[in-house]
Amino acid sequence: MNEFDLAVIGLGYVGMPLAKEAAGAGLRVVGLDVDAGKVDALNAGQSYIDDLTDADLDQMLKNGFTATFDEAVLARADTIVICVPTPLDDDHRPDLSAVEGATKAVSRHLTAGTLVVLESTTWPGTTDEVARPLLESSGLVAGRDFHLAFSPERIDPGNPKFGLRNTPKVVGGYTPACLDRAAAFYARFVEQVVRVSGTREAEMAKLLENTYRHVNIALVNEMAIFCDELGVDLWESIEAAATKPFGFQKFLPGPGVGGHCIPVDPSYLSYTVRKLGYPFRFVELAQEINERMPAYVVARVQRLLNRHRKAVNGSRVLLLGVTYKPDIADERETPAVPLARALRELGAELAFVDPYVKDWRVDGSNVPREDDLAEAVAAADITVLLQQHSVFDLATIEERAGLVLDTRGVLAEGERVERL
Repeated sequence: MNEFDLAVIGLGYVGMPLAKEAAGAGLRVVGLDVDAGKVDALNAGQSYIDDLTDADLDQMLKNGFTATFDEAVLARADTIVICVPTPLDDDHRPDLSAVEGATKAVSRHLTAGTLVVLESTTWPGTTDEVARPLLESSGLVAGRDFHLAFSPERIDPGNPKFGLRNTPKVVGGYTPACLDRAAAFYARFVEQVVRVSGTREAEMAKLLENTYRHVNIALVNEMAIFCDELGVDLWESIEAAATKPFGFQKFLPGPGVGGHCIPVDPSYLSYTVRKLGYPFRFVELAQEINERMPAYVVARVQRLLNRHRKAVNGSRVLLLGVTYKPDIADERETPAVPLARALRELGAELAFVDPYVKDWRVDGSNVPREDDLAEAVAAADITVLLQQHSVFDLATIEERAGLVLDTRGVLAEGERVERL
């Protein structure tokens, strides 16, 4: 019997919840990461993940969890799950360098009978066309000597209702035997395992989920632009439409999309379609609309200031909430960055309030942080609510702020407050 039931490669927002649930179910878990700082922090009981408290980590350590940057541990694990980032490169093409690096590490230590699962979001065919050949360079054959599967991560940082355990787990195997082995593994700590016929179907399921969200967010973002010109309260219309008990799902406009999934995953699907020789027009149009929302917010800031005989140049602009979603510290792909960049180029004096972000830099330049919400909004020429953290006192914003642009539709509109 091997020393570990599970080795998790990549100790980020996907890998650590997986390690936590597995360790909590009694599995012997080791975590592997190339970042020595992360490894040291975890072994010292210091969590850097929103959904993992220091108390959670302390319990994991008591259950036997350990973190390392020594890839030799992979040879001593029954199951290896790869949870590394899959970003886009500068040309918006899939960057699988981390997946390839992790898979090569597995290949160097792969032993017969091991289950290898890829969880990193990627284009359909990656498990078979990229991971499998790298793993088989070990001399072992997938489906015969070791098991291979894909199971897309479905982690929603900051979600208090759904975590890894109670979110259905989609699993696709390279062979039926691979699927059986992977499904049995996840069933040890996930309430519901959803089997699909192959790795490509599992890979596509993840991209479909997030492309669906991406396209619908783009729809309401574009509607927000023309509803403003038509004099229509889109927020009220959305709430009215949401009373329909069938055939409608509510999506809300905002200053842009952030996080790893929505801005990135649809580009993986678009990349796959383009390899067939034609564009994925829905995705590319949605990308265009969502990427222009920060610029549209800046235009609305200009308009609101102009109405009160002020210019952006020299105005103090306060940004409330610079993370990509509420009540977490995650800043990945936050639309606050391009928005701040554009405001600076127009000469605005920026400041921000965010209880989850202690230091915020845009293009290497520090943005001043304000701690007192009431004082900050009172001192600003205009306040832009970008993220509705629950700790923000909305009444204070409405009462103390001069001008406000509310990009989340949570403040009462009035002479000084406009909604997106």
